[in-house]
Amino acid sequence: MNSSFSSLDWFVFFAYFLVLGVTSYVLSQGKIKTSREYFVSANSMPMFAVAISVLATSQSAATFLGVPEFSYKNDFTFIGFYLSALLAVIFVAFVLIPKFYALRAVTVYELLESRYGESAKKQAGLMFLVGRVLASGARLYIGALAISMILFGDILFLHVMLSITVLMFGALAYTYFGGVKSVILSDIIQAIIYVGAGVVVLVYLYYSLEHVNILQTLQEHQKLRLFDISMDGKFSVIGLLSGWLLLNIAAFGLDQDMTQRVLSCKNKNEAAKSLIVSILLIIPVVLLFLSIGALLFVFYQNADVVQNFDGENITIFMYYILNEMPEGLRGLVTVGAIAAALSSTNSVLGAMASVAIEDIYKPWKLKHSHVEEMHFVKAARVAVLFFAVLLSAMAMVSYFWQRYSDLSLISFALGVMAFAYTGLLGVFFSAIFTNRGTAKLVPWSLLGGFVSVLALQPYTFGINIGFSWQIVIGTIIAFSLMQLGKNDE
Repeated sequence: MNSSFSSLDWFVFFAYFLVLGVTSYVLSQGKIKTSREYFVSANSMPMFAVAISVLATSQSAATFLGVPEFSYKNDFTFIGFYLSALLAVIFVAFVLIPKFYALRAVTVYELLESRYGESAKKQAGLMFLVGRVLASGARLYIGALAISMILFGDILFLHVMLSITVLMFGALAYTYFGGVKSVILSDIIQAIIYVGAGVVVLVYLYYSLEHVNILQTLQEHQKLRLFDISMDGKFSVIGLLSGWLLLNIAAFGLDQDMTQRVLSCKNKNEAAKSLIVSILLIIPVVLLFLSIGALLFVFYQNADVVQNFDGENITIFMYYILNEMPEGLRGLVTVGAIAAALSSTNSVLGAMASVAIEDIYKPWKLKHSHVEEMHFVKAARVAVLFFAVLLSAMAMVSYFWQRYSDLSLISFALGVMAFAYTGLLGVFFSAIFTNRGTAKLVPWSLLGGFVSVLALQPYTFGINIGFSWQIVIGTIIAFSLMQLGKNDE
């Protein structure tokens, strides 16, 4: 196994971190005077920059490695998830975004405050925070695991912990001083590196297969299918128009992690455009990584591939990186994986801090004392540090949990936001489309959605039902709970 980093790889690696250091310093020079400026850049960000930031945020190290795995084992039907996302963001752009801008919202949960009172905003915010700690902590661990494999050639705890620390310091470099403006501008750099690494790998793979009829091989093995019209496929058309559509509405419209940067646009029209443009940019990027997986299938079709590393199951792309990557290119792919991990980590730090400060701490503090606005800017930075420590701790817990538990915390944690989404969907749909629901029912609805999806997991009661249907059922239960009371009670 050719898994050692060469001097050229290290040069690429350190050059990337030099770029990180210089750009984070430059982007942190502006003076921030209010928490609104820190969290949504006082609504001054250009539409296209926000669109690229949403693209970068939607991609993580898990998708960097996982998307090629899907097309290697299956076909191109995963692209349907993002076609579903296009429909979802059209809904978000024309239904939710105008409401957020009418409120001059810093967080999406302020919409619930206008409908059900301050407690509803806090409860939805807490649901988001709990889900995000689990989900983003696990995602950080997956990114660190990949980087430890490539950099150190092992997955010892010390090396994984060092990789977690490197990723977190990289994320903090942008988020701590410059807030969302720095995050959005840094995401443009990360997106260029992430996509650039993918393009280079695709070209290299393509030319390494010059004596193979690629299209014929893929057609013979039914690898080029784009749409699944069956009833039970993971990304079947019916699933894409139901559960996956709901999931994407929640991800792009109700998850502060994604919507924070959209709320930094100049107005609702720019915000709506940024969301739609982001998906139109994401679709070709996902096709790029699906194409890498398809070429890896052709490359390895007759080979004896054992997708395992130190007892850890690894994706085919990681296997290729560890075994086949030439000097220099391995360094580029490593920084591509780091860029993907950083873009999803720095955004979540800002998003969690915005909910903690704007939805929970700031209202409480202003009720008890009069303080200057700079107090909340300082509090925002403290919150960013707090969540950086919390996510790092969760990533380290994931390391041990994965090794000593039959229940995969990683699978649970990566899906936990979907569990949280059903409750949020039920509450928000009730707030927007009906005159029913009360503040007292909000926590029951949030909990009901979460518990119903958890109950439908195979490891809970042995129920085996498609994930998109779990989202539909959870959302219906959460929405129904909200309908039990009238808002004027």
